[in-house]
Amino acid sequence: MTNPWQVSSRLRTAALKAFGAEIADGVVFRPRTRIRFPWKLHIGKDCWIGEGVWFHNQDHVYIDHDVTISQETLITTGSHAHRRDMALITKPVHVEAGAWITSRCIVLGGTRIGRSALIAPGTVVTGEVPENTIWGSPIQASALGIRFNNPVKTKP
Repeated sequence: MTNPWQVSSRLRTAALKAFGAEIADGVVFRPRTRIRFPWKLHIGKDCWIGEGVWFHNQDHVYIDHDVTISQETLITTGSHAHRRDMALITKPVHVEAGAWITSRCIVLGGTRIGRSALIAPGTVVTGEVPENTIWGSPIQASALGIRFNNPVKTKP
């Protein structure tokens, strides 16, 4: 069950600023937004942060003005040196003006999303996304292989 009492964006913004976040005017935070380290969050004017967005920001996240981050998206700046000693590795994320990260995307550390780019639903994003592009995995599902060599037979 979700909380029927929705905390206003102004109150949420004030609390985040009190903990060091840089948030410009006109930013809307929908419910269930999670932010790991507020002092490493920088959001420009007139952005919309959707319900359930998670900033797992062990490094800085820079979001320019007029950006939309849709529901259930994860922005994570940390990973581990899995082939060595599991040491923490962090890299910042940059989202340029006018970009739209649609629902349930995962944006990894070191990513730069270009101006006015659109990230398709469910996309895992890493590296450089050129400006004004629609970026994502093919939306259509396809067969990946056979489940059983001898499928269960149906009864007559």
